[in-house]
Amino acid sequence: MTTSVKCPTCQKDVIWNSESKFKPFCSDRCKLIDLGDWASEKHAIPVKSEFDPETLDGLGYDEADFFKDQ
Repeated sequence: MTTSVKCPTCQKDVIWNSESKFKPFCSDRCKLIDLGDWASEKHAIPVKSEFDPETLDGLGYDEADFFKDQ
C-alpha cells in the first residue's frame, strides 16, 4: 500500500516512502520556501508563558531588576 501526503508548501500529493528525497515536501524548492518562512518568523511554535504577568506583579517582579545581582 502506498501512502500519499500533501506537500506542506504547495499541497501537491507526495508519495511517502524511503525513496522520497524531499519528504514531506515535493521538491527542494518547497523545502527551501518552508525554511525561509521559519527563518522570517512566518511560522512559530506557540508558547505559553511560564508565569502569568499578573502573578509576577503580585510577587513584586520588576523587569528592570531581573538581571541585577542579588
